Amino acid sequence: MQTPRLHRQGQEQRPLLVIDDFWPDPDLLREDAAALRMGEIGPHYPGVRAEVPTRLAETMRRKVAPLLVEHFGLDPVPGVSEAYYSLVTTDPAQLAPIQRLPHFDGVESRRIAVLLFLGHGPQGGTAFYRQRTTGFESVDAMRLDPFRQALEAGVRTHGMPPPSYIAGDTPLYEQIAVQPGGFNRALIYAGNTLHCAYLPPDVRLSTDPLAGRLTLNLFLFDD
Repeated sequence: MQTPRLHRQGQEQRPLLVIDDFWPDPDLLREDAAALRMGEIGPHYPGVRAEVPTRLAETMRRKVAPLLVEHFGLDPVPGVSEAYYSLVTTDPAQLAPIQRLPHFDGVESRRIAVLLFLGHGPQGGTAFYRQRTTGFESVDAMRLDPFRQALEAGVRTHGMPPPSYIAGDTPLYEQIAVQPGGFNRALIYAGNTLHCAYLPPDVRLSTDPLAGRLTLNLFLFDD
């Protein structure tokens, strides 16, 4: 694992860590994902997923724990909430309305996302956003109602975005950063930041985990 690179993004200066050569045997993770049966889990993710084995998820949590103490001030470190192998498969024209907008994983301050890119070839990345009317780059419990009200008002004024993966600025959101993906690169960021997958046209969408945009998504959170 290489030394993490710390980025502080946007006006809120929220920390994000980029770690190359993250996992000692990423090809073993790819083979594990390919051996599992993937399916749709929830309405938000534009593709299919399979649960990561519990022991693997916990090993990964322990690996990043010192970084969460140092850079996010989380001590004790939150536990594993969910962990998936994820494969983007949805054609842009088939995206549901909720999949065309930036999102956040939850409003809690102790919610962390660890995203590990496991695909070869162009991977796109993850983009981060600011809601234009509120200026919010993250959403906590106090911001949730005004965020929703601004989103509803924006949709009434501008309509829903067309069926496509969001890329760059829109009438409702300003893109504040893009963190590119790469094989065996991990991104670690707070789950309540506004973000969305960055999927330019050169990213191959495939139902084959060994050919498509495969990631491992580890979500950490506890009460």
